[in-house]
Amino acid sequence: MNKPSNQHSGLIELHIAVLLFGGTALFSKLIPLSALDITLLRCAVAAVVLALIVKLSQQSLSLKNWREYAIAVALGIVVSLHWVTYFASMQMSSVAIGMIAFFTYPVMTVLIEPVINRTRIEKVDILSGLAVLIGVSLLIPEASLGNEVTLGIVIGVISAFLFTARNLMHKRYFSQYSGAKAMCYQTAVAVLFLAPWQQAPLASIETSTWGLILLLGVIFTAAPHALFAAALRQLSAKTVGLVSCLQPFYGTVLALLILNEGVDTKTIIGGLLVVATAIFETQRAHQHQRSKG
Repeated sequence: MNKPSNQHSGLIELHIAVLLFGGTALFSKLIPLSALDITLLRCAVAAVVLALIVKLSQQSLSLKNWREYAIAVALGIVVSLHWVTYFASMQMSSVAIGMIAFFTYPVMTVLIEPVINRTRIEKVDILSGLAVLIGVSLLIPEASLGNEVTLGIVIGVISAFLFTARNLMHKRYFSQYSGAKAMCYQTAVAVLFLAPWQQAPLASIETSTWGLILLLGVIFTAAPHALFAAALRQLSAKTVGLVSCLQPFYGTVLALLILNEGVDTKTIIGGLLVVATAIFETQRAHQHQRSKG
């Protein structure tokens, strides 16, 4: 009887989670630290909060065996590199451009997954890859890595590749754990991995910056992962995938409202091409899964 109300609350949780995920991009501009330091401190805060969420939900924090601990370490390293490149991309370009470059990952997934599973890549997926390539090319001001915006786009695409790798690894080796528990391990590993390269001394960081770091770690990292995990229990994977494609839109609107960061026509066209292709591929993936089921 209460299934529709559960789905309604799940949809609200999902939109809030995607809005918060989109909002993380703003901190690349708001926090006056390097991308590496932002990621390190974000992960330190998030790891503690996520550990508390796991314990409050009466789950065990331990993993089953040493192999899974090794997988958690590998995932944490990939996640840390993904987040560093994610923030660096936006610091070099803009929130909108960085998010569009990052959102090439759904198409990367459909192109890479068949290679891993040793199945044929479909022609329509190759066309999707070309559409995304055209969309990203519209963002590029000049074909030179000496241009900071162009370099930011390249780093954003690298971030998308790392995120794709993390998702495929997680799906195959670590999906038996809840979102909060999986991210608790990944953020904790990221702290240990990035700590040797920390640049800003903690004592030199201003109180206002610490406030932004706490906001990023608690409200924009731990909270959306918990909400996202809750939404997954109420909604279909198709709905979750399609709503997640709104992330660049939410991020761009927040950047316009909070940072007064404008978007030119070429960026809008390129962004629409990339996001529309991501939505198309998400829809196709779930239709394919349904037909297999």
